[in-house]
Amino acid sequence: MITLNGKIAFVTGAAQGIGKSIAKELGKAGAEVVVTDINHDEGQKTADQLSTDGIISLFIPLDVTKEEQWESAMAEAKEKLGGIDILVNNAGMFLYNSISQTSINDWKKVFSVNVESVFLGTKVASKYIKERSSGNEESGSIINISSIAGLVGGTNAAAYHASKGAVRLFTKSSALEFSDPEFNIRVNSIHPGVIETDMGDQVIEMLKEVTEMGGNEARSLLTEMHPMGKLGTPQDIASMALFLASNESSFITGAEMLVDGGFVAK
Repeated sequence: MITLNGKIAFVTGAAQGIGKSIAKELGKAGAEVVVTDINHDEGQKTADQLSTDGIISLFIPLDVTKEEQWESAMAEAKEKLGGIDILVNNAGMFLYNSISQTSINDWKKVFSVNVESVFLGTKVASKYIKERSSGNEESGSIINISSIAGLVGGTNAAAYHASKGAVRLFTKSSALEFSDPEFNIRVNSIHPGVIETDMGDQVIEMLKEVTEMGGNEARSLLTEMHPMGKLGTPQDIASMALFLASNESSFITGAEMLVDGGFVAK
């Protein structure tokens, strides 16, 4: 059984979907959890639910595109819980648009939320994680949620694909930089297939428009594109995040972990 006793985890975009499942899974394994999200009401609700389940949790509002908010959130986490051992950069957005219809402001917004937030989180959190991981037997862990879109191309979502590809390579560079014992921080990325979340629903809507199919037909086609014949669940991603957060993955860094039902294997 994987345990995270004594660990403190910081999860972005944790108000719902994949982030919420990750926060719950890490908490069930014994970690204290900092729930962050731009959505105050839902973020606080998630933290309250974790507390009801006996998990020590703290909600901190966070716009992941603002460096000063990252600094204040990390400082608050250290003051109230003692620091950070695990960072999960989960917050993100999807944009469906052809290249010709994508404005430069659209492009910049996608990269701000999906890429710059990962950079800012890694930059700020690494200082706090280092305080607890440097010289210790167990390493700190940074987990970046990328996508299968960061590994393969696709039509009508170029900004999203490019942003998730950037997360993939930033992860590898970070892993090399922080592998030094001075930091002792492992950095890995998770690449989900289409997951049963609000973002997954957006992908289905995109497919409906491209193919002119109905909702059920589009969902069936998308399901068939995954060799295992099903879409993923937030729990599937949470289970991988738990593994990467734990000492069970102590010799894994710079890796891209596919949780995609075989989508990219084709």
